[in-house]
Amino acid sequence: MASAPQPQLPLFYKDLLPLNSRDHGDWKVGPFENADFLASTHAIPLTVDEFVDAQRDYPIVFTAGDNPLPIALMGLNEGVNTFIGDDGKLISRVYVPAYVRRYPFILAKLQKESDDMSLCFDPTAGVVSKRDEGNVLFEDGNPTAYTNDVLEFCKKFEEAGQRTKAFLDELKKLDILMDGEIAITRSDAPDTPFVYRGFRMVNEEKLRALPAETTEALNKNGMNMLIHAHLFSMNLMRTVFERQSAMGKVPTPTTGDSGNQPAAN
Repeated sequence: MASAPQPQLPLFYKDLLPLNSRDHGDWKVGPFENADFLASTHAIPLTVDEFVDAQRDYPIVFTAGDNPLPIALMGLNEGVNTFIGDDGKLISRVYVPAYVRRYPFILAKLQKESDDMSLCFDPTAGVVSKRDEGNVLFEDGNPTAYTNDVLEFCKKFEEAGQRTKAFLDELKKLDILMDGEIAITRSDAPDTPFVYRGFRMVNEEKLRALPAETTEALNKNGMNMLIHAHLFSMNLMRTVFERQSAMGKVPTPTTGDSGNQPAAN
């Protein structure tokens, strides 16, 4: 079974294999026993389609650099995920980003010269294999309803990615993004704030200063709702910090930094 071209694999993925009835005709998909693949990840790629749902649980910020992308913060420091319980599973009643729900499947190009994308999976995830129980992938050489649903989900994720790119392109044109900085003080150390940088956010002053016609256009095309979902979500930075503090995983104030965010793919 040949692996798909993978010069740089996306977050979580360690290998990719194209799914096909010849090699995987009798394979099934089982459930993840835990969230180990997610446990050491503090930032998850997000699409604009998810802003309204995700802003209830996570701060939504943008990666640093010339091509910022939205991410949901599940922790404020590298390697810390405050939404994984003691049982190693994602806590219940929390929004699960589509990027996480898609894993271990993904649409990938098998040939550099072609734009065609094929449904692939990460075999190292351990949930797609020859097994006695699970969701059947193929019947009589044809994809099952489950496989078609997986393919459709991955297609919709790619489409959401294009909408996300268009949203970020517009933010860049409006020039309303700025380098973010959040200072959080703890009652036991009021004079030494924990300062988090390494991300970008919308500049509210620039947003308010936009011409009336621009603001009206943002209201009509739905961008204003997305921008404010991002801004409202920033209030959760302290909530995530407190969760992290309760876990005993807050570094000293002089080293606190939310940089090195993974980029969406």
